[in-house]
Amino acid sequence: MRSQQKNLIFSVAFLLFFLAGCGTSTQTTTATVAKPTTSPRQTPIVVPTSSTPMSVQTVTPAVAAPVHLLIPGINVNAPIENVAIQVNGDLGVPVQSPWEGVGWYSNGPHPGELGSAVIDGHLDRPGGGPAVFWDLRKMVAGDMVMVVDAGGKTLKFRVTRTASYAPQDAPVQEIFGDTGGTYLNLITCAGTWIPSQHQTTLRLVVYTTLVQ
Repeated sequence: MRSQQKNLIFSVAFLLFFLAGCGTSTQTTTATVAKPTTSPRQTPIVVPTSSTPMSVQTVTPAVAAPVHLLIPGINVNAPIENVAIQVNGDLGVPVQSPWEGVGWYSNGPHPGELGSAVIDGHLDRPGGGPAVFWDLRKMVAGDMVMVVDAGGKTLKFRVTRTASYAPQDAPVQEIFGDTGGTYLNLITCAGTWIPSQHQTTLRLVVYTTLVQ
């Protein structure tokens, strides 16, 4: 288990530097998000020896694959696609429904399994119009997030906190590798658009935990 966990951290340690296509706006966008919360689980980013993704799914998953994300408080009703790490080390984003859909990091736990499942989505679309996670910054502790799996089961998660990080300061192990419970973490871009880098200054993470 420790070896698998270490491989997971290595494979995602660069992910929050660039979400593929993150910050697609040609305008400046600013998100108001919470500051990082100090946690005893938080650890520094581990520098990987390789950007090659390494699967940690070595056993048959206990739950079915996620197919739909529902967040009533911000009117999200989105199809879920499987995404992985791209050859350049970026975390993939949806391609079938890029602006209305979200991506589940399929080399990590399924939502509902022990560990930290991760779903990402775009903040905005070309030209600056809202995309699926435009209002993710409005979420607060206590809000509900639901995932419908391929078997038709609805899993309910409750937001515990939100945090924004500069990409190089993101606690990757906490976001992707916390096995102390059953978590679902949502990621999008935030902050100010940097035209020269084709990305934004921050990453927003909404942390949730399973309640059903």
